[in-house]
Amino acid sequence: MFKKNLTSREKIKFKIKKKISGTPERPRLVVFRSLNNIYAQLIDDTTGKTLVSVSTLSKDVKGSLKDKKRKTDQSVLVGKRIAELALQKGIKKVVFDRNGYLYHGRVKAVADSAREGGLEF
Repeated sequence: MFKKNLTSREKIKFKIKKKISGTPERPRLVVFRSLNNIYAQLIDDTTGKTLVSVSTLSKDVKGSLKDKKRKTDQSVLVGKRIAELALQKGIKKVVFDRNGYLYHGRVKAVADSAREGGLEF
Protein backbone atom coordinates (compact mmCIF):
# COMPACT_ATOMS: atom_id res chain seq x y z
CA MET A 1 0.00 0.00 0.00
CA PHE A 2 2.77 2.41 0.84
CA LYS A 3 4.87 3.44 -2.09
CA LYS A 4 8.47 4.35 -1.76
CA ASN A 5 8.11 7.87 -3.17
CA LEU A 6 5.13 9.58 -1.56
CA THR A 7 4.55 13.28 -1.90
CA SER A 8 4.37 15.33 1.26
CA ARG A 9 0.61 15.78 0.77
CA GLU A 10 0.11 12.03 0.57
CA LYS A 11 2.09 11.52 3.79
CA ILE A 12 -0.05 14.09 5.59
CA LYS A 13 -3.18 12.50 4.08
CA PHE A 14 -2.32 9.08 5.54
CA LYS A 15 -1.66 10.60 8.97
CA ILE A 16 -5.02 12.40 8.93
CA LYS A 17 -6.86 9.30 7.70
CA LYS A 18 -5.53 7.26 10.65
CA LYS A 19 -7.02 9.73 13.14
CA ILE A 20 -10.46 10.51 11.71
CA SER A 21 -13.24 8.47 10.16
CA GLY A 22 -16.84 9.12 9.22
CA THR A 23 -19.86 7.45 10.80
CA PRO A 24 -23.49 7.43 9.64
CA GLU A 25 -24.33 10.06 12.28
CA ARG A 26 -21.22 12.16 11.58
CA PRO A 27 -19.82 11.55 8.07
CA ARG A 28 -16.46 12.75 6.82
CA LEU A 29 -16.46 15.88 4.61
CA VAL A 30 -13.55 15.36 2.19
CA VAL A 31 -12.25 18.14 -0.02
CA PHE A 32 -10.18 17.46 -3.13
CA ARG A 33 -8.84 20.22 -5.29
CA SER A 34 -7.40 19.84 -8.74
CA LEU A 35 -5.84 22.55 -10.80
CA ASN A 36 -9.17 23.75 -12.22
CA ASN A 37 -11.93 22.20 -10.11
CA ILE A 38 -12.85 21.46 -6.50
CA TYR A 39 -14.75 18.46 -5.20
CA ALA A 40 -16.48 17.84 -1.85
CA GLN A 41 -17.95 14.56 -0.60
CA LEU A 42 -19.65 13.29 2.51
CA ILE A 43 -18.43 9.75 3.18
CA ASP A 44 -19.61 7.12 5.67
CA ASP A 45 -16.44 5.12 6.38
CA THR A 46 -18.22 2.30 8.22
CA THR A 47 -20.03 1.21 5.04
CA GLY A 48 -17.64 2.85 2.58
CA LYS A 49 -20.37 4.77 0.79
CA THR A 50 -20.50 8.33 -0.48
CA LEU A 51 -23.62 10.02 0.87
CA VAL A 52 -23.43 13.36 -0.95
CA SER A 53 -21.08 14.61 -3.65
CA VAL A 54 -20.70 18.08 -5.18
CA SER A 55 -18.10 19.59 -7.47
CA THR A 56 -17.64 22.51 -9.80
CA LEU A 57 -18.52 20.06 -12.59
CA SER A 58 -21.94 19.22 -11.08
CA LYS A 59 -24.88 20.33 -13.22
CA ASP A 60 -26.57 22.30 -10.43
CA VAL A 61 -23.37 24.18 -9.55
CA LYS A 62 -22.01 24.64 -13.07
CA GLY A 63 -24.91 26.87 -14.12
CA SER A 64 -24.20 29.41 -11.39
CA LEU A 65 -20.44 29.49 -12.02
CA LYS A 66 -20.61 31.60 -15.17
CA ASP A 67 -20.27 34.88 -13.28
CA LYS A 68 -17.66 33.48 -10.84
CA LYS A 69 -14.21 33.72 -12.36
CA ARG A 70 -12.09 33.17 -9.24
CA LYS A 71 -11.56 29.62 -8.02
CA THR A 72 -12.14 30.73 -4.43
CA ASP A 73 -15.58 32.04 -5.34
CA GLN A 74 -16.36 28.75 -7.02
CA SER A 75 -15.27 26.93 -3.86
CA VAL A 76 -17.70 28.99 -1.81
CA LEU A 77 -20.55 27.82 -4.05
CA VAL A 78 -19.47 24.18 -3.67
CA GLY A 79 -19.39 24.55 0.12
CA LYS A 80 -22.87 26.07 0.23
CA ARG A 81 -24.28 23.38 -2.05
CA ILE A 82 -22.79 20.50 -0.03
CA ALA A 83 -24.31 22.02 3.11
CA GLU A 84 -27.74 22.27 1.45
CA LEU A 85 -27.67 18.66 0.26
CA ALA A 86 -26.44 17.42 3.64
CA LEU A 87 -29.22 19.21 5.47
CA GLN A 88 -31.75 17.70 3.06
CA LYS A 89 -30.46 14.25 4.02
CA GLY A 90 -30.67 15.13 7.72
CA ILE A 91 -26.93 15.49 8.32
CA LYS A 92 -25.95 18.42 10.54
CA LYS A 93 -22.60 17.36 12.04
CA VAL A 94 -19.59 16.29 9.99
CA VAL A 95 -15.88 15.63 10.44
CA PHE A 96 -13.76 17.82 8.15
CA ASP A 97 -10.99 16.11 6.18
CA ARG A 98 -8.74 18.56 4.34
CA ASN A 99 -7.16 15.60 2.51
CA GLY A 100 -3.56 16.68 3.13
CA TYR A 101 -3.99 20.22 1.84
CA LEU A 102 -3.24 23.26 3.92
CA TYR A 103 -6.27 24.86 5.55
CA HIS A 104 -5.94 27.90 3.33
CA GLY A 105 -7.45 29.37 0.19
CA ARG A 106 -9.96 27.17 -1.61
CA VAL A 107 -10.07 24.49 1.10
CA LYS A 108 -10.83 27.11 3.73
CA ALA A 109 -13.46 28.68 1.48
CA VAL A 110 -15.31 25.35 1.21
CA ALA A 111 -15.15 24.82 4.97
CA ASP A 112 -16.31 28.32 5.87
CA SER A 113 -19.20 28.32 3.42
CA ALA A 114 -20.30 24.85 4.59
CA ARG A 115 -20.37 26.21 8.16
CA GLU A 116 -22.43 29.19 7.00
CA GLY A 117 -24.76 26.76 5.24
CA GLY A 118 -25.54 25.02 8.51
CA LEU A 119 -23.01 22.21 8.95
CA GLU A 120 -21.23 21.85 12.29
CA PHE A 121 -17.58 20.80 12.57
